[in-house]
Amino acid sequence: MQLTQVHIVLVSAQTAPNLLPALDPAMKPKKVIMLVSKKMCSQADALENVFRQNGIKTERINLVNEHDFKDLERTILNLAASHEIESIALNVTGGTKLMAIAAQSIAQAAKWPVFYVDVDTDEVIWIIDKAQHNHKLTEHLRLRHYLLGYGFEIDGQVERPQPDSRHETLIRTLLLNIGSLEHPLSQLNWLTQIAEDKKIFSVEMNDKQRDSLGLSTLLRHFEDAGSLKVNGSTIRFTDEVERDFVKGGWLEHHVYRTVESLTNELGIRDKAANLTIAKNGVRKEMDVVFMARNRPFVIECKTARMDKPEAPKANDTLFKLADVSRVGGLGANKMLTSYRNLREPEKKLADALGISLVCGEELNRLEEKIKNWVRN
Repeated sequence: MQLTQVHIVLVSAQTAPNLLPALDPAMKPKKVIMLVSKKMCSQADALENVFRQNGIKTERINLVNEHDFKDLERTILNLAASHEIESIALNVTGGTKLMAIAAQSIAQAAKWPVFYVDVDTDEVIWIIDKAQHNHKLTEHLRLRHYLLGYGFEIDGQVERPQPDSRHETLIRTLLLNIGSLEHPLSQLNWLTQIAEDKKIFSVEMNDKQRDSLGLSTLLRHFEDAGSLKVNGSTIRFTDEVERDFVKGGWLEHHVYRTVESLTNELGIRDKAANLTIAKNGVRKEMDVVFMARNRPFVIECKTARMDKPEAPKANDTLFKLADVSRVGGLGANKMLTSYRNLREPEKKLADALGISLVCGEELNRLEEKIKNWVRN
């Protein structure tokens, strides 16, 4: 494929169509010229940041009125005149329809190649340039580039949990005994929360908890996994990491490891657990997030009880997940995984918010659920 020195892009709410060809080794330009409407200034800032980090120069053309077709044509004609000695290709994927029509009409007169990016197939389709064949993109967006494209920075380290045979055995036990372990797990979550709130690594059980056969059985499983030690009525957690694992991190670990096992089959390009991102001082936390088909997929993991009318945690969790997933463009795909089932009203709310659910016994079919979720 013949490389062009300059890409002209129409900045819109979707970053992937502008980033993908510019970062692709077979198409990477020396410079990107961005046509920017007033509404898309912050989006252009974010795009510019990614381009520059990848060694691509940028130029910005601010549009006075993106609804004035004649003005759009004049602006692009002036652009053509000032860059006539350079090889230029127009990426017509973004912007408004009017911007795209104006840009394409000038491109046709100037004999610029024009292409469109199909993010579903990772393919560049050439509209004007019969000498070019459709090109399968080799560059796939990583989490950092995608998030930067919308102005989000990754705050802290990116976690990618590693396999641990003791943990894997414990998780299988928890999943196979969802019905019988629900109540003791609630008790253990509550005790672990006390330790976390006090920033300590031990907690005392009351007489009822100490005499609970279900809780004793559950504690023994976590003890075998090296997460804690039980001495009489005292539960002592191994360290902060294991305390977090006991309080619900085990489900995040399981979800992440399931996603990792599907990496090749689903074309997953990047993934992380416990990811914190920030924009304009506002932080968002994601339990598990991954990129597939150049789109983000966000999974919230919950082991706490959310199925009782007196505990309005399910609604809070669903609204939080919907908000966290607004990381750009049309937003991320959203899923809630829960050790316990939700009530019908919460299920209806999840459906209204576009959130897929994998709850209770369905966790034993998590792999199948994630496959269908990504493919659909």
